[in-house]
This record gives sequence, C-alpha cells and structure tokens, in this order.
Amino acid sequence: MEETVRSPERLAGALAVPGDKSVSHRSLILNAMANGSATVTGISDGADVRSTAACLRAMGVSIEPLDGPGNFLVSGLGPNLQEPADMLDAGNSGTSMRLLSGLLAGQDFLSVLTGDGSLRTRPMGRIVQPLQQMGASIMGRSGDTLAPLAIRGGSLRSIEYEMPVASAQVKSCLMLAGLSAAGPTVLHQPALSRDHTERMMTAMGARVETDELALTLHPAELQAVDVAVPGDISSAAFWMVAGLIHPNARVTITGVGLNPSRAGIIDALQMMGAGDSLLLENERVEGGEPVADVVATSANLKGIELGGEIIPIMIDELPVLAVAACFAEGETIIRDAAELRVKESDRIATTVSELTRLGGKLEPRDDGMVIHGVGSLAGADVESHGDHRLAMSMAVAGLAASGDTVIHSAEDASVSYPAFWEHLASLTGEQ
Repeated sequence: MEETVRSPERLAGALAVPGDKSVSHRSLILNAMANGSATVTGISDGADVRSTAACLRAMGVSIEPLDGPGNFLVSGLGPNLQEPADMLDAGNSGTSMRLLSGLLAGQDFLSVLTGDGSLRTRPMGRIVQPLQQMGASIMGRSGDTLAPLAIRGGSLRSIEYEMPVASAQVKSCLMLAGLSAAGPTVLHQPALSRDHTERMMTAMGARVETDELALTLHPAELQAVDVAVPGDISSAAFWMVAGLIHPNARVTITGVGLNPSRAGIIDALQMMGAGDSLLLENERVEGGEPVADVVATSANLKGIELGGEIIPIMIDELPVLAVAACFAEGETIIRDAAELRVKESDRIATTVSELTRLGGKLEPRDDGMVIHGVGSLAGADVESHGDHRLAMSMAVAGLAASGDTVIHSAEDASVSYPAFWEHLASLTGEQ
C-alpha cells in the first residue's frame, strides 16, 4: 500500500491516539485480581493486549465490551481466580507472559503459560528464579528458562531481591506475586524503569514505598478502580512534531499519558525551543497516571545535543525527532542511542537514508546521528523498511515538505496505530 502526503495550507484539528499498551495490560490484570468491578476505557486494540485479556477470561474473569472502542467492564475475582482448563496462550507478548507469571505464582492451582514460536525462545529465567525463591513451583524448558512454563502457585514468602537488570516487566511480575506474599517484598533496582505498576497499585489501595532505587511492596487485596487508559505518547509524538514544523498548524492530542519515565520527547522538544508552541492543558491524574491534552502550534526550532539519561525514555521517538531537527536551525546531535540499531529496522541507517531522499542532511554514527538543519524538505518516494515508526515519521516529514511524498508499504503504520492515515486525513482536511 502506498500513501501520498503533501503539505496542506493548514494543519488543524483534535484527535485521540491509541491507548498506552503498558497501561492497558496492567489495567486488565490488576482489576481482574481486585475486588469489585471497574470500567476501563481506551484500551489498546493491539494483539498483545488481546492476549492478556484472553488469558484472564480463561481464569474466569469477565471482561465485557462497552459502547465505544477499547471500553470494557472488568469484573474482578479478588483472590478467587479459577484454574484454567487449557494452556494460557500469551501469543507474541512478553509482557503478558511475564506479568501473568507473577499473578499465577500466587494462585493455588496449576497453570501452563505458552506463546508463539518467537515468545518461546525469549528468556524467562529472570522471572522464574525469583518466583521460585518466593516458593512458587515453576517448570519450563531449558532448565526452567524457556516457555511453556508450568506454574503451581500458592503460599508465597517475602523476599529481598537484587534485580540484575532494570526491567519494568520483571519488577511488575514480582510485585504481582508480592501482593499475596507472607510479608513485604523488597526489590533493589540497578536503575529506574517504567513505574506504571507502582502507580496503579497505589491507586487501588496497595502500599508501595520507594527509596531511591529500592522498592517495598506490602501484601494487599486490591480494590477495583476505573481506568481511562492514557493516549500513547509515542504515537502522540508524531502529531507534536507535525504541529511544530508545519508553518500554519494547531494540533490538539487529547488524553496523552505523561508518565515521567516516558515523556522525554516533551523535554527534548522544549530544549529545541518549542516554548509556548507546545502546551499541556487539562492536566490531571487518571488511574495513578499523569495525563494532559497536548497542543502543538507552529514554532521555530533550534538544534540541540541529546544523549545520556533522556535517551532511554524517548528511544522510540528519535526518528520523528530527527524530522523536527531537519527543520530546525543549526545542528542536532543524537548520541548514546545504539539501541536504535536493533529495532524493527536499523533506525539509524533507515532514518538517515529516507530523510536524505527528502533533501535532509544527516550523518549516521554508531550510536546515533548528526542532523544538519536545512529548514525545508522536498517530497520524494520513501520506504518504510517494515518499520511502523519510520512510516509515520516519513508522513510527518511529508506534511511540511514541498511537493508529494510517497510512502511505500505505508500499511506498516497499523502495527501500533491502525487509524494513523485516517487521523492524518482529518488534520489536513482531506477526510
């Protein structure tokens, strides 16, 4: 599928981006094991979240659709989840497998967690080993390190555990198990990771204490809480940049999640001089998560140097930031981002090559890139390279480039943002 993008006279409108996937998983799992019922709105429609919902339904949890896309009523069973009659299939979702393993470790029945061929090759030893220390019986292939995992849970003891890696999935797994442990679970992290679980558990009545990199969770029965899943900031970033670089724009993205462990793109754009052209309105807290409407209007940006601690909290937004840098005054240097090499594409190589086709002046580096602001781009044929974020970044570039930008394999955008092209058309007035 090809999509042709051209710069409209005005780029304007309001839209809501897909729900945050991490929060979607947790809103289902935590409400499933809570007392009472909760309305969860805006859940991601991705396959990974559907896998989590299917596993929970197999344990007797009622997850009923309500009016509106992504809206569900979750009726929690508290500590009374039911033994599944068949294997639980996590599909391709590592989040589903790791978080559900923590939940199942505290259940007094036998369960078997499996997934597709890819998921069955991913390492699970880093959750199995501490769960075994807590008293869960877990067996898996390759020395209990690979799925399928057979889990017989039940009475768990508390542990104090040194986490070898900073991982929100491992941390969340152990916290889910710790809710039913005999005493406090203490986790020592080597660095901070996403804190969605801490926030939501606290909102549901759990006692979570943090002291720098140490986290202590006290056993608790959760109380169901309604959750409005915030919009995914990685998806919102495309419209933020589009609004800033188009010469006549006002774009509002409603209900964007602004968790500090995810919001590096806001800081980076402010460093580039977005100022009052990037505003947060209607700031609130929903389900323990900070949320706001983001309004982006035309701005004059300047080049910056970006590296260090901000990179991990905006790694997925770097391709579209490179688009913004092409329109900025001066030079932008991105470093400490070698992880871009092993994403859906080599995002350093592909971002440089495709923006160069549009007239950008970029230099790849082993751990990032240098973007020389040229102030304008010209339409051309570009490729997505099988990468959803690259496809959408090229579309954003096309919204401010002269002439037609033709994106090949544009359907790749649907991996994370099925309505992307529809939303683009609404902002350009072509819908």
